[in-house]
Amino acid sequence: MKEYISKEEKQELENLYQTYLNDPKVKRMQDIRIHRGSNCYIHCFKVAKLAIKRAIKRKKELDLKAILVGAILHDYYLYDWRTNKKLKKKHAKNHPKIAAANARRDFNISPLVNDIILTHMWPYNFKMFPKTTEARIVMNADNHIATKEALTSIKYKSKRIDKYMDYIKSLFEQK
Repeated sequence: MKEYISKEEKQELENLYQTYLNDPKVKRMQDIRIHRGSNCYIHCFKVAKLAIKRAIKRKKELDLKAILVGAILHDYYLYDWRTNKKLKKKHAKNHPKIAAANARRDFNISPLVNDIILTHMWPYNFKMFPKTTEARIVMNADNHIATKEALTSIKYKSKRIDKYMDYIKSLFEQK
């Protein structure tokens, strides 16, 4: 893959990624189940890696930091929707708003990051169309990873979690 960012930009993204990876507030997502055999933390960092790799390939001026932070925080809703009937019924539609509010509360996110989080569930949330390329990249990466996770057998859950915890340690490692 041809790289369209400088070594300095790459290092800056890796540092930002590591900052969120090790943030105690973000690590709370490890306790939240999502899809099959994954947790919110692993899911979000897999989405971040895929989104950044796709963004770099585009040869277009994009806000890579916003893509990275938006992808990491897109499911920062911090509750288990399976335990509450009211939350379960409207989770898919409401969790982007809750994730964005939590991200605004806990981190200094930009309006672009806020928009990425709010629109990541399109087309399910049909009224929340991602208007920016950055938001569409995260939405597509999320759909790709979520589909993959949903279609994967839950039988090997613990092996996958260990595997993906190793996989997400570095943003730019070759896989």
